[in-house]
Amino acid sequence: MGNKAYSTAPCVATIGFFDGVHRGHVCLIEQLRSEASSRGLKSMLVTFDCHPRMVVSPGHVPSLLTTLDEKQQLLQQTGVDEIVTLPFTRELSMLTAREFMEQVLHRELHVGVLMLGYDHAFGHGGGAFQDYVRWGQETGIEVVRAHELESLMASSSKCRRLLEQGDVESAAEMLGHPYQLGGQVIRGFHVGHELGFPTANLQPDAMKLIPAHGAYAVWALLADGTRRPAMLNIGNRPTIGNGEAVSIEVNIFDYENDLYGQRLAVELVSRLREERLFASREELMNQLARDEAAARAILTPPTQ
Repeated sequence: MGNKAYSTAPCVATIGFFDGVHRGHVCLIEQLRSEASSRGLKSMLVTFDCHPRMVVSPGHVPSLLTTLDEKQQLLQQTGVDEIVTLPFTRELSMLTAREFMEQVLHRELHVGVLMLGYDHAFGHGGGAFQDYVRWGQETGIEVVRAHELESLMASSSKCRRLLEQGDVESAAEMLGHPYQLGGQVIRGFHVGHELGFPTANLQPDAMKLIPAHGAYAVWALLADGTRRPAMLNIGNRPTIGNGEAVSIEVNIFDYENDLYGQRLAVELVSRLREERLFASREELMNQLARDEAAARAILTPPTQ
């Protein structure tokens, strides 16, 4: 658990990995805060520093919708009183639900009420809802179930599938916010500059899901805090002969500063088209001009 001291006052808590912090997660957290408020207690989220599969099934870890930093920022925006991020270790993974409830939730975190999301299970071996109720009675924790609402049908796996199909609009609707892809700007081959569309080449954060290949209208989030309209291309650049290597290139409109070595993130707004092979560089340049016009139209707010 580390050296951090937590409040000794009882709290109402829920547990989850919360990848993406989608609408279902937010709905659960709203119920958590309401339950805590009605009891005059603080609300607490218990999450983990890595996906549990990285420890229990390393060969089957899904790509992530959020980095740890992104997830914590989104969770902080929910207004919950306290967020506890536990290191997910082999030792932790071997605790049964009852052991976890007694050793971690009750003794360390002073959880008095545990809210479980619909059909949620935790602990080595899992358990049914009534099992958690019984284990809670044995360990001094009241276990309650969140209401099943439509927004709880959102899931991280559904969001991943939408992004893998390039449907960033539907993914944003399910997430409750645009999907964000970030990383460090690295040296490229300067092909975009030669084509008249200079790009920042992005080395994405480890484990992040890369959406379907194609061109996208995006908002570029610069390290200095500014937000600029841009277009993004993900793919093998078949017209240029990129081989199997996947490039992630951001063309920021009306911007010429060198971003090499800096952090850059993009919010994906709309997919413009699939990636395809063009007959010539000239044909590709013409398409890029059309992509830019389409992206500008999407990202330009309507006049009042």
